[in-house]
Amino acid sequence: MSYQSPIAPGVSFYKATLGERPAYAALPAATTADVVIIGGGFTGLQAAYHLAASGKDVVLIESARFGDGASGRNGGQLGTGQRAWVDELEGDFGRVRARQLLAVAERAKAHLIDFAEAHGIDADYRPGQISAAHKKGYVKDYRDHVRIMTEEYGYQGLSFLDHDALAQKLGSTRYHGGTYDAATGHINPLKYVVGLARAAAVPGARLYENTRARSISSAGGKVTVTTDAGEIVAGQALIACNAYIDGLEPVTSAHVMPIRSFIGATVPLGADSPVIPGGESVDDSRFVVRYFRKSADGRLLFGGREAYTSDNPTDISSHIRRQIAEIYPALKDVEISHGWGGSVGITLSRRPFVREVMANVTSIGGFSGHGVMLSNYCGKLYADHVLGGSDDLEAMRDLKVGPFPGGSRFRAPLLFLALTWFSLRDKF
Repeated sequence: MSYQSPIAPGVSFYKATLGERPAYAALPAATTADVVIIGGGFTGLQAAYHLAASGKDVVLIESARFGDGASGRNGGQLGTGQRAWVDELEGDFGRVRARQLLAVAERAKAHLIDFAEAHGIDADYRPGQISAAHKKGYVKDYRDHVRIMTEEYGYQGLSFLDHDALAQKLGSTRYHGGTYDAATGHINPLKYVVGLARAAAVPGARLYENTRARSISSAGGKVTVTTDAGEIVAGQALIACNAYIDGLEPVTSAHVMPIRSFIGATVPLGADSPVIPGGESVDDSRFVVRYFRKSADGRLLFGGREAYTSDNPTDISSHIRRQIAEIYPALKDVEISHGWGGSVGITLSRRPFVREVMANVTSIGGFSGHGVMLSNYCGKLYADHVLGGSDDLEAMRDLKVGPFPGGSRFRAPLLFLALTWFSLRDKF
């Protein structure tokens, strides 16, 4: 089976304002390599760069254009730590492992920022992230989280915001309290992908767009990836398709499933707008997280709509505008200049999926909405693994992510029912 190209309703703000976007040829013919990579997002391109820079012959294929998947269409927020807070990780794995996983995430954050600077990638990085409680009952959890991170884990940069302090930073009284993280921030993800592809090409990674993997197999110490242009035979392979795996490899398909997420961009709000005056990114406590931030030119980029089937909604703007108006009533009639969506790879435990799925084939994905820095770093960690080993990759591999229930036939309907139920809890 093949995996699908991303299909999204509408052109993203990132794509519409990017300017020059280098094109890469399709794979012309059958070839061989040391390593073949399937998927040209953060993970695949980061792995390609580090492998090629270390002298490996690397072929990377992408079914669409670099950045057409989640890596170039997401909310751009880096965050801190894993998707789960450290107290939850500590409850599942113990204090030592929780510390290790936080440290991995901190290295992931630093790596993305440092890589962009070292390679001249202007990804519009802006510091600061706010997390907001949409229910009063959650405020204590946020206060406790700051104490645990600061006093028990030594994380510097996180502070608690009461209702009034949060309202001042948001320009809205809708939320009850939250946190401010001065040691993280947000980027334009498509600019980063484009820069990452340029960087990977410099040391000689062979990058091909519009080249779909039809199948992958492993035998006799070799991996074979079949494409319309012929076979790619390599010693090792990385599957970095994430939400767009769609049956290419059955183990990954059982553990990483797609949900649809949608974002709207308003017209520029103007220099005197009270909305997020400090320019931070924001996420909230809903199960269907609302995440928003200001772009470099002053637009509000707002995400918060999900869909659990492959169908695209006919109208993104109206739904997003209603959500914006709940937080910023003065924007109830704001013009939405761009509306777009894409697929996000999730796992049952919301922890990244890192596994050898067949001999010499590693699959990485399922970052569950927390992948900007982690997916990028996991590409580097895969390269480290090929070149001699990676303790950080082993820490991610040991998370032991389980499969979704229901088998290939009922997996998607069960996911739809479960996620619909949890999303209804946000409303009631």
